[in-house]
Amino acid sequence: MMVEIGRPRDPRIDSAVLQATAELLGETDYASLSVDAIAKRAGTSKPAIYRRWPSKAHLVHEAVFPVTEYTELPSTGSTLGDVREMMARTFALLTTPAALAALPGLVAEMAVDSTLHAALLERFVDVLSYGLDDWLETARKRGEVRAEVRPADVIDALAGIIFLALITHPETLDEAWMDRTAEFIARGIGA
Repeated sequence: MMVEIGRPRDPRIDSAVLQATAELLGETDYASLSVDAIAKRAGTSKPAIYRRWPSKAHLVHEAVFPVTEYTELPSTGSTLGDVREMMARTFALLTTPAALAALPGLVAEMAVDSTLHAALLERFVDVLSYGLDDWLETARKRGEVRAEVRPADVIDALAGIIFLALITHPETLDEAWMDRTAEFIARGIGA
């Protein structure tokens, strides 16, 4: 058992820092975002931030991709309906002002720092895959998903297609695109 020495951390500071980070990303880009500005907006200090997050990238990643009830998987009663809803939620997550400001900088930092890449990728997969094993098992029992489909396959299909589409043709990402793509993925994992 590990015993912490000193005062317990105040969860209000965590919340204020995450909120300040997301707000500032809505006002600036990743490169211009400073931990000083985050600390000032959150009403705390840089040391308090660095005790909680090892780097700006870790902080930004958590602020932009939070684990909330929104990341819980849908249950529409059909694989196609669930995939469509997962796509809509993933799209919404990747197109917030904070995410749009943060993604280029996070991707650039991850490309040059393999340790950061591994840590952030693991966290991102955790956010997207929360409950996915159970969802797949339920879909298998309905006879709608092949036995060999893994959570990572679903994540790669959903996030990969959306991310690439945001980079290459964001102006075409409408409801019809979402419907076609959800059907494409659902058929791809289908039994």
